Amino acid sequence: MSSVHSNSRTNDRTLDQLTCELLDVAQLEPASENDPLLPQLRHALKQSTQRLSEWFQQDVPVGQLLAARARLLDSVLGQVWEHFLPARAQDADRPALALVAVGGYGRGELHPGSDIDIMILGDRDAIAEQQAALSDLVTLLWDIGLEIGHSVRTPEECKKEALADITVVTNLMEARLICGSEALFERMRTLIGPGSIWPNRAYFEAKKDEQKKRYHKFHETAYNLEPNIKEGPGGLRDIQTIAWVVKRYFGAATLVELVKHDFLTESEYQDLIRCQEFLWQVRFALHTLTGRREDRLLFDYQRQLAEQFGYQNDSSNLAVEQFMQRYYRTIMEISRLNEMLLQLFEEAILLANDTDEPISINRRFQIRKGYLEVKHAGIFKRYPFALLELFFILQQRLDLNGVRASTVRLVRDHCHLIDDNFRADLRARSLFMEILRHPNRITRVLRRMNRYGVLAAYLPAFSKIVGRMQYDLYHVYTVDQHTLFVVRHLRRFYLPRFEHEFPHCSKVMQRLPKVELLYIAGLYHDIAKGRGGDHSELGAVDAEEFCQRHDLSAFDTRLVVWLVRNHLFMSLTAQKKDLQDPEVITEFARFVGDQLHLDYLYLLTVADIRATNPKLWNAWRQSLLSELYEATRRSLRRGLNNPIDKEERIQEVQIKACQRLRRHRIDRERILNVWSGFSDDYFLRYSVDEIVWHTRAILKKADDGRALVMALQDLARGGTELFIYTRDIGGIFATTTATLDRLGLTVLDARIITSNTGYILDSFTVIEQDGKPIEERRRLKEILDALRQQLNHPEQRNLQSNRQMPRVLKHFQTGSDISFGQDEANRRTLLEISTSDRPGLLCRIGQAFIDCGIQLQNAKIATIGARAEDIFYITDRDGQPLTDATDQQALREALLKHLTDS
Repeated sequence: MSSVHSNSRTNDRTLDQLTCELLDVAQLEPASENDPLLPQLRHALKQSTQRLSEWFQQDVPVGQLLAARARLLDSVLGQVWEHFLPARAQDADRPALALVAVGGYGRGELHPGSDIDIMILGDRDAIAEQQAALSDLVTLLWDIGLEIGHSVRTPEECKKEALADITVVTNLMEARLICGSEALFERMRTLIGPGSIWPNRAYFEAKKDEQKKRYHKFHETAYNLEPNIKEGPGGLRDIQTIAWVVKRYFGAATLVELVKHDFLTESEYQDLIRCQEFLWQVRFALHTLTGRREDRLLFDYQRQLAEQFGYQNDSSNLAVEQFMQRYYRTIMEISRLNEMLLQLFEEAILLANDTDEPISINRRFQIRKGYLEVKHAGIFKRYPFALLELFFILQQRLDLNGVRASTVRLVRDHCHLIDDNFRADLRARSLFMEILRHPNRITRVLRRMNRYGVLAAYLPAFSKIVGRMQYDLYHVYTVDQHTLFVVRHLRRFYLPRFEHEFPHCSKVMQRLPKVELLYIAGLYHDIAKGRGGDHSELGAVDAEEFCQRHDLSAFDTRLVVWLVRNHLFMSLTAQKKDLQDPEVITEFARFVGDQLHLDYLYLLTVADIRATNPKLWNAWRQSLLSELYEATRRSLRRGLNNPIDKEERIQEVQIKACQRLRRHRIDRERILNVWSGFSDDYFLRYSVDEIVWHTRAILKKADDGRALVMALQDLARGGTELFIYTRDIGGIFATTTATLDRLGLTVLDARIITSNTGYILDSFTVIEQDGKPIEERRRLKEILDALRQQLNHPEQRNLQSNRQMPRVLKHFQTGSDISFGQDEANRRTLLEISTSDRPGLLCRIGQAFIDCGIQLQNAKIATIGARAEDIFYITDRDGQPLTDATDQQALREALLKHLTDS
């Protein structure tokens, strides 16, 4: 489909010609005994749908296809109407009936999978008299395969329903008579007109409120990974909202009326129509691909659509990413136009009688009707720096509602003035830094600058990430939206009214000497995405150039560059490394160097994860970062030349745990007897509270060879900790993880310890599929009973998963990377597995361990989007590290076998 991606030839047939051809293809003829109506209509719809699809592939303008399909349906419905309600049944002396198209069908826009919304309009007597015929009519429409949405009303009922519901009056505004009484149809139109119900002012306010609520359903952003073409912000519904207001206010039938009434320039109108055409093309292709009404750009279809629209993978961007970037830039443009037009409508409809004189701010700006505007159209040409001054004024004047639409238009028209000379101008540089340092509205202003195109013009590197998506499950927003969300979260750490959300982050934020450095790092941390190479390194170069151009000190510049270059390091350390290992903490403390760098990096890391994917941020990740932060802070206070000693740490934990246990009247000898077989790892990886809990339970446990299985709510980490103490009979990791998987639980963390006496002390931190800990007592009992049954009856071991692969994961299945390293200090091998996440993954890995006689010493579980990046500390069956290349290869092959088996 070349024209969707490029501007190749277009079909020059008229709509009338297309309609005639479509009717010829459909071969609609009056029904007869030899050619009954039902099979004829089914055939007609099938043939016409196929022909429309062919024309779409041949670059026939999609608007004509939508209109032609609506006209075909007019003919189909007209024939069905005549079949059940022949003309003689609608004589002048009989009660009136009419068949009316409403909604999108009423507008004459019918996509392949769109609902056919109709209304049967009639006097109450006519409806009652023809009830059987009308019921048969609707049944036939369903039988021939049409998705019918229908209602049966009198004109008076139309008015009553429309008065109570803004969506009803909107649907009826677009009503179009197909068959039947014209007088009845006109009576309905009069009853629902602005002179009768929903006057212009009330209708406009209701539509604005409706759009606001709709935006809220999509988290105030259209830049989600699987956007809704129709309902999402910037989607087709935004264009329809504009059209509805125009229709209600002006009685206009088309959007071109916006130009006639000076609401849009001709070029803006053409932009709006081009955007609408593209979304129509995407929706038409999506309906054709799925064979039904589908308005969500799901992962299931994005790759196929990108290919159909002519995009190809290149060295740094996938075809699907290029296609989706065009989509996101399209909806951004629609959002801009929608915002501007609704404001113009507000001035014309709500503020028409506001005669207050404008309030002067300075020589360039004034306030009119609560909105900021330039004093005359030539301001930006004479004073280009005013393009930034406008946003600074928005921060200063909290009484402003926004920027007047006419000024927004001027900003868009003059963005080309922001060139190298502009960026080098001291006034512009000073203004931009003042915006970042201002105490108010930083996030709102940056988002508005992005919408108007000013941010991309002032920061050329930023322009490359506008609308850019990353085809994975980890990043759910476009890069520019994610970046602005990062700044938003950083701002919330700073503002006292949000202190309750993240008290610790807010406390750390108040200690920072220059918060604007954090905002700059936030703006630049992902700015090099999609260029190829390491985006952190490339972004650090861009950040350095920005800092130097804006006259930041050498120290501040180094700090910002360091943050951008290393913005992923704390997150990766927390998720992938053993935070109970003193050497890990010492290494990280040496990396950050001092408290200042730790504070900045910690806040940037929290904001980055929160802005990447709302589902990723949970109490578990928060606890990991907090744990790493506090441990590093303590290490820095001790001094980098005085690292934490492992033996000292173990002794401290044992003394505290023993003191606590003695309070429970447990003899020291009994305590030490239990602990005698426990390795150093146990005392490094469990807290004093956990050791006390374990020890008391083990001492109470009968020596019957049965597994001890317990649970504890870990409120700090937002999960439930399951503890298992039993004799090591091999395969326990695989058995346990398979059982947890069948129970629908997600494993966040696993601590695997094997004692010197042949017992395992394993802990699994788990959550439900909704991300919450196990809350119901009955549910917890079910889990504990299932684990005991499997562990106490190894002969009945079940390693099968009964969970289906989630839909979204199916589209991100990639290869598995397996690597080995050596943990010399602890005499074990480090196995790192990066693979596609799937149900039963940990159990598959555990089966490979069984096959190769591997003993699991510890595990670090990390799932990032659709990718699992797990680390296992392993030894052979004799407790020795896996150093032999042959043994490593055997394990690699076993892992790949189990990971690839369906």
